[in-house]
Amino acid sequence: MNLDRASVARTLAAAGSIAPEEEADELVRAAAGDAGVLADLVRRRAGGEPVAWLTGTVTFCDVRVGVAPGVYVPRPQTEPLARRAASLLAPGGVAVDLCTGSGAVAVVLAAAVPSARVVATELEDNAVACARANGVEVFAGFLDEPLPGSLEGRVDVLTAVVPYVPTDELRLLPRDVRAYEPRLALDGGVDGTDLLAEVVQRSPRWLRPGGWLLLELGGDQAERLGGALHDAGFETPEVLVDEEGDPRAICARRS
Repeated sequence: MNLDRASVARTLAAAGSIAPEEEADELVRAAAGDAGVLADLVRRRAGGEPVAWLTGTVTFCDVRVGVAPGVYVPRPQTEPLARRAASLLAPGGVAVDLCTGSGAVAVVLAAAVPSARVVATELEDNAVACARANGVEVFAGFLDEPLPGSLEGRVDVLTAVVPYVPTDELRLLPRDVRAYEPRLALDGGVDGTDLLAEVVQRSPRWLRPGGWLLLELGGDQAERLGGALHDAGFETPEVLVDEEGDPRAICARRS
């Protein structure tokens, strides 16, 4: 295969890539001048395999994060949540990232506030290993269950990117996401709020008064969680929206 970036981009565009030029840059860089390697990478990407699995890394909030094959790929839509969480974490503070996946949010928090203690949890073994390879202190298990009791009432910022896609809407996800990425990281139940509500209920145990909870979500899920947040002792949440005005996350302060 010609190592020319333009020809790689054309091949990817023909296969349905929505960002063929950017992906071409990534694959050409990963191939490091080896035409055979590049041909294989382009073939696999054209078949839908995530770019981050092929290159082994993704840029998230200007930080390079390793992503192992089979691990949920961090999304640009999560970056506002990570940046806001970093802005709320004071020097010497404590942050917890539930369902950390590759550890991307935790990596950003630790990079932004080096003096803070940042810990994470993750259920899937492959993702646990990936996050640890990225330097994250990870406790293996479901949601908050593996966290050490010494953190109770001491956490300043708690983040979570839990599965929140409604089950019936999984079929609407892009082809490569449906074909390759783990359903465990996507399926949020009937209306997508099963685990979101669970995190809301569990988080007061860990957050100090005045601590912050940040959750990624979509659609009308912020409204659906309003009652649960109030009952759990949170102030009215701020809804973080993307450039098109669509809800992407909530940021709520514990009273």
